Amino acid sequence: MVLAAEHDRLPQVVYWGAPLPPEADLATLAAAHAIDVTGGMLDANPDLSLCPEAVRSFPGQPGLILRGEDGTPLLPKFHYASEDGSHGLALTYTDPDNGLALTFRLTPDPSTRIVQLKTILTSERPVHLHWLAAPVLPAPQQSSEMIDVAGRWTGEFQLNRTPWSAGIRYRENRTGRTGHEHFPGLIVPATGATNTQGEAWGFHYGWSGGHRMIAEELPDGRRQIQFGHSARMETKPATRFESATLYVTYSPYGLNGCAVAFQRHARDRIVTWPDDARPRPVHYNCWEAVYFDHKLPVLTDIASRAAALGAERFVLDDGWFGQRDDDTRSLSDWTVDARKYPDGLGPLISHVHGLGMTFGIWFEPEMINPDSDIHRAHPDWALGGDDQTLGRQQKALNMALPEVRDFIYDRMAAILAAHEIDYVKWDHNRVLPMPDADQTRGSYALIDRLRAAFPQVEIESCASGGGRIDFGILKRTQRVWLSDSNDALERLRIQHDAALFLPLAVTGSHVGPRRCHTSGRILDISFRAWVAAQRHMGFEMDPRELDDHEARVLTEVTAWWKANRDWMTLADIHRLDAPDPAILAEQQQHRTGDRFVVFAGKAATSTQIAPRPLRLTALEADATYRIELINRASAPALSRGNPILKDGPIDVSGTWLMHHGVTLPWHFPETMWVLEGTRL
Repeated sequence: MVLAAEHDRLPQVVYWGAPLPPEADLATLAAAHAIDVTGGMLDANPDLSLCPEAVRSFPGQPGLILRGEDGTPLLPKFHYASEDGSHGLALTYTDPDNGLALTFRLTPDPSTRIVQLKTILTSERPVHLHWLAAPVLPAPQQSSEMIDVAGRWTGEFQLNRTPWSAGIRYRENRTGRTGHEHFPGLIVPATGATNTQGEAWGFHYGWSGGHRMIAEELPDGRRQIQFGHSARMETKPATRFESATLYVTYSPYGLNGCAVAFQRHARDRIVTWPDDARPRPVHYNCWEAVYFDHKLPVLTDIASRAAALGAERFVLDDGWFGQRDDDTRSLSDWTVDARKYPDGLGPLISHVHGLGMTFGIWFEPEMINPDSDIHRAHPDWALGGDDQTLGRQQKALNMALPEVRDFIYDRMAAILAAHEIDYVKWDHNRVLPMPDADQTRGSYALIDRLRAAFPQVEIESCASGGGRIDFGILKRTQRVWLSDSNDALERLRIQHDAALFLPLAVTGSHVGPRRCHTSGRILDISFRAWVAAQRHMGFEMDPRELDDHEARVLTEVTAWWKANRDWMTLADIHRLDAPDPAILAEQQQHRTGDRFVVFAGKAATSTQIAPRPLRLTALEADATYRIELINRASAPALSRGNPILKDGPIDVSGTWLMHHGVTLPWHFPETMWVLEGTRL
């Protein structure tokens, strides 16, 4: 990434891509970056700088919009002040007339190939902030489209491909949380790029409170990308503002290059693990088995069955506290329900520990039901007006208030201190009544305080499933609940697309009930189990419904996952370019390239009869690999031929695997083939 500036003006990125030779003449590159001037244009092209300035005749969206404390619009003009290269690069510019200073921080990580970017604004006098972009970057001219991420409840991580055209692709999330609908990510592929080849540029804004994205093509053809907090989220005048961190990367080998960079950075740089050496445990969550109907004999029986299947952590979900018999009451009354647990949680926890499992528990700390003791005592603690529209029969607590954070901390700390609990499922089941950056900062402060007091406790970020997933929350948590859908067919697609940003280590995936409660679909146990085995595996069904065959399959797949989790947790997830659109396939590969596993899920009926060869990726061309179809015994009767993989492993070259590809046996829709590969 090469930055250049004219005189004392703000710098602009004049090159961002493949590594340049050390002897490259950067002054020549900067001069060669300039575009021509012709009729209908200004006599010179205004800089597309790290913070485009309206006062310098910039023809697009500016990077900063401010008002004085009295409401007067300000038009800053910044000049070079200083720089610091001790850790990455920090560049400071000032506007003496308005008493402003703007600092850009750019921090590269050569190991993960991520550059972290942040903008900080300070003022001598309080000002109102409408919009502050993280450092603004140009988008490539060699691209015909952009890929951003939409979604919905139980349908997260839906990729949108939008053609570039004159004007703006503008997306803004004003729900007050990251959101199912607007994941803060963007990938700009070069024309013709696929998962495995071509250039791509990736962006992720690490903030949990709602974001704004601008992808703009200017009249002169240049393109800019801006990310920042949702506009007008700072409700009070202040003297300091900063963007969240914008994580960016460049890939010379397709979308997978961006994906691997984001995966590695999240796992190795963002998440802080209570114990790096502790394997990711197989979860059992009781929600879809009992919902709010907690009975100790039932839960102990379920825990015993889950442990026999291979579970290593039991998570007690919603319904253990207050008078919580449904979702209309008791949120914020974080005391154990004596009707359901007359002797407290101790007997259940002791039983779980006796089975060799650890214990986790559900909270929704930032929310409150109007029908709760705390709301009756402190109605002023709720965020928003009395006449607001409720969500799931609840309001949000005002996390900007220290007394609210103190109350929640005290109640949660009392539970965590009194019991041997190593895991909290932290839920967030409604959007906010209005966006407010203080709400997010308050939630961060509460989580940080609890992490400091209970460093051994892992936290899962759940927000009606995938409503709060970003690198900001992952700095404070160790797992995300990707979706409330445990439908394996839907999960196959959601996991495939979320892998553009998220590694296995943080991505929870559970084997749901035979009949999914969000889709009504009935799926075979083998498909459900293998889809869950693609990520951080768990179960979330009533194990009493399993017949002998289902229990055997689930036990076998769980044992396979445990045997492979140590290397898979650190593996890179490569999405494969399947020639059959019915196939969603990925290759999870050890960082050394010595071993990999391919999951090839069939999401629909193929248009052709016989499977097309599936090309692998990122292998050593001259190396020989042993390939084995480990679940070949599940081939259906309609697979009547004798492809060699049905008989046993084969030894083939990396060149053949990447250029011809593996020909798999025929299989039904809603099934999965699993291939193991080892370099010989």
